[in-house]
Amino acid sequence: MDRLTPEERSELMSKIRSKDTKPELIVRKHLHALGFRYRLHPKKLPGHPDICLPKYNTVVFVHGCFWHRHEGCKIATTPKSNVEFWETKFRRNVERDLRVREQLQQLGWRVIVIWECELKTRLPSLPDEIRDSS
Repeated sequence: MDRLTPEERSELMSKIRSKDTKPELIVRKHLHALGFRYRLHPKKLPGHPDICLPKYNTVVFVHGCFWHRHEGCKIATTPKSNVEFWETKFRRNVERDLRVREQLQQLGWRVIVIWECELKTRLPSLPDEIRDSS
């Protein structure tokens, strides 16, 4: 059972951002400090990637483990109430992520996905991953 009333839950969920999340800002700040220049959420690309590095023909998605269902991650839990709704929502998110990734790759873009739980371990190697794509 949910500890919050439907109104409280709705208010809480409305505060969740889709852009400029803390993990995304951490990645952007790190890349900028290393001299990388990028575009944010380009509307002309499928899925509007979080970060687009045209010089390297690379896009970066910074995925939240909960919303994008990072397999095996302790953050990717399923709420106990309204389970059918959540399972449908999560399944559609994962399907969309896969479809967008395939579309970008078909357009010749290299796609890098960073999960929020991997930030500390992935950030040091991210510049190499980007440069290796060119």
